[in-house]
Amino acid sequence: MVRPHLDYAISAWRPHYQKDIALLEQVQHRATKMVSGLRNMTLEQRLKVLGLTTFETRMLRADLIQVFKILHNIDHVDKDKFFFTFAVDDRRGHAFKLYKDRLI
Repeated sequence: MVRPHLDYAISAWRPHYQKDIALLEQVQHRATKMVSGLRNMTLEQRLKVLGLTTFETRMLRADLIQVFKILHNIDHVDKDKFFFTFAVDDRRGHAFKLYKDRLI
């Protein structure tokens, strides 16, 4: 019941500061301790038994999914005006290599 509340629209409200991420991570830690029989296990063991990943891993996954949606025009955001540029030389690899413009 806790995880959907933590993951809801995470790509829109994603926290940037480590202290905020740690606070949200603690919500998941407390919720996993409430499951009967898991209270005395380590966090890693509890997550493995419950089949969960860390909050930070899920944030990264949500960010990658959002970038995929933007690149493939699933979310109607102008990718040229967003925040990255495509690789000019696509002879090696693929044409979806992204580069963030440097701020001067």
